[in-house]
Formats: sequence, C-alpha cells, structure tokens
Amino acid sequence: MATDIQMPGPVCLIENTNTQLVVNPEALKILSAITQPVVVVAIVGLYRTGKSYLMNKLAGQKKGFSLGSTVQSHTKGIWMWCVPHPEKPNHTLVLLDTEGLGDVEKGDNQNDSWIFALAILLSSTFVYNSMGTINQQAMDQLHLLPSYVTELTDKIRAKSSPDANEVEDSADFVSFFPDFVWTLRDFSLELEVNGQPISADEYLQNSLKLKQGTSPKEEKFNLPRLCIRKFFPKKKCFIFDRPTHRKKLGQLETMHDDELDPEFVQQAADFCSYIFTNSKVKTLSGGIQVNGPRLETLVLTYVDAISSGDLPCMENAVLALAQIENSAAVQKAIAYYDQQMAQKVQLPTETLQELLDLHIVSEKEAIEVFIKNSFKDVDHLFQKELANLVLTYVNAISSGDLPCMENAVLASAQIENSAAVQKDVAHYDRQMGNINANIKLAISAMNFSSKEKGTSVERQDQEEGCGPAEVPAQLEKRRDDFCKENMKASSDRCSALLKDIFHPLEEEIKQGVYSKPGGYHLLMQTMHELKQKYLQEPRKGIQSEEVLQTYLRSKESVTDAILQTDQSLTEKEKEIEVQRVKAESAEAAAKMLEEMQKKNQQMMEEKEKSYQEHVKQLTEKMEQERAQLMAEQERAMALKLQEQALLLKEGFQNESRQLQREIENLKNNMARKKKKCVIS
Repeated sequence: MATDIQMPGPVCLIENTNTQLVVNPEALKILSAITQPVVVVAIVGLYRTGKSYLMNKLAGQKKGFSLGSTVQSHTKGIWMWCVPHPEKPNHTLVLLDTEGLGDVEKGDNQNDSWIFALAILLSSTFVYNSMGTINQQAMDQLHLLPSYVTELTDKIRAKSSPDANEVEDSADFVSFFPDFVWTLRDFSLELEVNGQPISADEYLQNSLKLKQGTSPKEEKFNLPRLCIRKFFPKKKCFIFDRPTHRKKLGQLETMHDDELDPEFVQQAADFCSYIFTNSKVKTLSGGIQVNGPRLETLVLTYVDAISSGDLPCMENAVLALAQIENSAAVQKAIAYYDQQMAQKVQLPTETLQELLDLHIVSEKEAIEVFIKNSFKDVDHLFQKELANLVLTYVNAISSGDLPCMENAVLASAQIENSAAVQKDVAHYDRQMGNINANIKLAISAMNFSSKEKGTSVERQDQEEGCGPAEVPAQLEKRRDDFCKENMKASSDRCSALLKDIFHPLEEEIKQGVYSKPGGYHLLMQTMHELKQKYLQEPRKGIQSEEVLQTYLRSKESVTDAILQTDQSLTEKEKEIEVQRVKAESAEAAAKMLEEMQKKNQQMMEEKEKSYQEHVKQLTEKMEQERAQLMAEQERAMALKLQEQALLLKEGFQNESRQLQREIENLKNNMARKKKKCVIS
C-alpha cells in the first residue's frame, strides 16, 4: 500500500451476523495490497463506551468509525481502517474497531468471546475501553462476559498439539500477545494514594494488586488480576474526562477541539501520541514481521478455525502462512535463476565447466532469494526433500533405470502429499524428456555416500505441504535443462559448420575428382585442411569433437571406396592405411571417452557443491531463526522474573512458586534451543 493511498473510511473486516463470523472479501483485497509492515491496534469494550471516537482520532479523522449516539450498538463484528502510519515511514497503521460487548439485543454472548479473542490474536496493541474507575465491577466485566481474559486458554491455543499432561503456560502466549492499554472514560476520581499523587499507570498497577486468602471471594477477586498480569506483561493506562456535556455527546463528530473539555483534548492527544510512538509492528513467533498479506492469512485461518468449531491456534496460523509464502518464495527463486542464466549464458559454451560455473553462481543467489522470502521450514523439509531426491536417483541407478528428475519430483510429491509440487511438475513437464547420455553416466558415477544422506531422512506427510523442498529439485532440473540446451546448441552449431566447410569436398567427391590414381592421398590432405579449418572456428561448444567424429565416421565408406580404387597404391600400402585409419579412429574414441569422464567428474563435483550450498544456507537460516526465538524467550524470561519478584514482594508465595515452575520450564526450553543447529 503506497503512502499516498488512503482508505476513505473503514470497511467491515469480519461480519457478525446470525451468530456467524464471516470474512469480507473486500477487506481482504485491501490487506493483500499492503506490502509494508503493519502496526495493528484493536479496541474492545462494552458497547456505548466511546471506542469508535478514539479510533477515529488515531485515524486522524473526525468521522469514520460509527460512534453511535443511542443505546444500540452500532459496530457489528470487526471493522478495519488502514492508514499510513503518521510517525513510522513505510509502515501502515491498521485500526480494528470491534462490536460492543454485552449488547443485550444479541442475547448470546458466544461471539463476544470470539471477537475478543480475535482482537487479541490480530493486534500488536490491544486497547480495553471501559467507563469510570477500575473497580471490582470493571474486573467482573472482564471476568464474566464471559471469562474473556481468565479463560483465554479455552479460546486460544499457542500450539497445535500441546502435551496432554501439560497446561500451556503464559510464556507460550506472551510471545505473541499484544501490549495491553486500558482506557478509562469519564474518569472522575483524583489520582492519588494516601494523599500522594500517582500516575495512571501506577493507578492500574495498584488496581491489579492481589488479596491474601484462598476463599472463593479472594479467588474471584484475584483471578482476573492475576491473568492480566501474566498474559499482558506490558501494560499502560489512560484516563479521560468527559469530553463535553452529556446532552452534546451525540454531536462529537461535528464538534471542534475548542468546543470540548481541554483536559479531554489533551488526554486524547497523549493517548494518540503513545500509540503512534510505542505500538510495535505485529510480529509472529520468531520475530517474523506481519504485512498486509500475512495479516490476511491470519484473519482467514482464525475465522475458518472458529467456523469449523476448532480453537484458533497461532502455530497452525503460522504454518498456513509458511505454506503460502514458501510456495511464492520457490517461484521467486526459480524465476530469479532463470533470469540470471538467461542474462549470463551464451549458448553454446566452450566447455561444460563454463556452464556449470554460471549455474553455481546463479543457484547460490537463487537459494538466497528463497531463504530471504521464506520462513518456518518445518522439520527442515528443504534439506530433507533434497535427500529424498538423491535417494530417488540412487534407487533408479540400482535398478538399472535412467535417473529422471520428473520421477524424482513426483516421488517426493507423493511422499510429501504436496499438491503444489505436482502442479509445478505438470507445468514443466513439457520441458523434460530423456536426460542426455553424458548426464546419465555422470549420475551413475555418483559417490554412493549420498545414499547414506538420503536414507537417514524421516519421511513425514504434510497436509497441503509446499514449497521449500522444491527449490533444490527445481534448480537441478533447470541446470539439466540448460545442459541439454547447451548440448543441442553446440551440436546445431557444429553440424552447420561441418556442412558449410565440407560442402565443396562432398561436391568434388560426387564429381569424381578423387577417383583417380593418387586421389586418396589428395582426399586425405584436403580433409585434414578442412578439419583444421573447422577446429579453428570459435564457440563450437562441448559437442565439437563428438559431432566431428560422427561426421567423419559417416564418410568412412566413401573414403574406403576411394582407397580401394586408387591404382597407385599397392595392397600393402592400402592395408597400412586401413590400420592407420583404425588407430586414428580409436584415438579419437579414447579422447571422446576421456572428455566424457571429465564431464562426469565435473557433474559429480557440481552436485556435491550444490548439496553443500543448500546445507550451508539452510543452516545459516536455522541459526538466525534460533537466535530470534532465543531473544523472544529471553524477553519472556525477564518479564516472568519481574512478575515473580512483584508476587514475592506482595507476599504471594504459592503464585510465586507456580511462576517459578514456568520459569524453570522456560529455562529448560532455552537450554535445548541453545544447541547449535545441525542438519542431519
């Protein structure tokens, strides 16, 4: 989304009708066009508490989100407004205004809880808007409508398959939960404790203090507070005076700031400034920044899960996103490779090594393109698929068949159950065909140590699996295609040269110029001169010798006939000449075999280099992702230690011990993650 393009107003992102949540395609189309990182701010609260006014302020507009000046809830579902971020260049601010919770007209509060959960899952800053002070009634609204915060683990899962004996601790959620901002509207109390002034943040902190005791009353008091403290380590509070006289509240959209309470105007400005400055880009596990298309995928994944009766799961959402993006990353990498080879390669190349050198450089850069545009290569499928391909080749060789890239990719597609791979194979099927004989010899000479790499691979089924694994297969196929094109270009060039150079000689043979005494020696002299002329021609390519020998063999019957009819030669001289020709032919065949073996060795070395390059770049990618995950866990650890210290200070030993167990689990996870990444 370019910075000069703005939505004129909000659109419905998720519609809530007849107890069903439905995604609006128009809104998804808008998100798909936003290539910039997104800062997502969602606001939730009871209906008729002025949520939409704050969101309009963040959008820099007086009108947009419906304010609703009656006792009816105006906003239905979740509405979205995307605007250029006012303080972060090349970022988009996505504002999500939610349906007012607790609307008595709806009767069923089930969708309230899903809207609340979706607002948390989609946002990087979560604003909870309420009226008046933070008292037990305000906490009860969080707790009872219906248990939004205290039962978040019933509505949201961090992992697709948590251990049956393990309750997901807050660290699993903290890594992707948004920052928490509580806005208190029509706040009329003085901010002070024991006669001393305090800030709004200190007021929130005091309001979240726990009470000693284990009775149901204390548990009811502590439960929402403890949950907010655990799940939302970063908290902020803003208070707002009433903006104007109650009778004028319905005219807020048309009133200028100088007509509103000055305190309220300043408070609203402070709120906007904080959001613009401190709200971070929406990120996923591993520090992956979310842009418009990624947010689009998250919306679809979560709503589809809810519609099918499942829990919205962060891990599944990331996997779905990875499949989409890795498929696109494969296509980008292959397109880049094709572009580079088309620019760099001039067929035919003089040697096979010249072509392979260009391939290696282009392949390395193509893998870099893939690595840059991909993420979450689950179970290292990128490397495992490469090993599967090697194993497929070896199995084909063992059975005496010709190793075929098409068969290898199809076998891998069956192993991975990947519709995307099959589609790509079909698309490029017309480019395949039998691999040239020298490629067959090269592959048959492969070092069988590759087999050991292939057999160690665990083959795992992936639903609708995609893409990262396709890169080595596709690039190897592209290399083979270029090798075949190079050979054909060389053969065509050499055949054309021979036809042009030897045409006068063939005409002389037809005219009987050499059918006379001494004609054979004259023929040999002429052919030698023409061969030298052919050999001096530039850019004949790798088929130069083979095409020449094939041509000369095709003329053996003619030269032999001229030899036998040459009256000037004795039978002994003719026999000697026959032996000379045979020796020369054998020498040429030996030279061709040597060239073939050289090509085989070059192909073997290139395959090993290619494999090592895949492993090297994948390992670097894994190390980067591991470092990002470690940074996330270290932040979670710091927040847990901070909360534990606060619990100890307040005298809550049991809660502190429970948090200590979570800290120990997190430490163990971090210790495992610190081990260096190894490609097996």
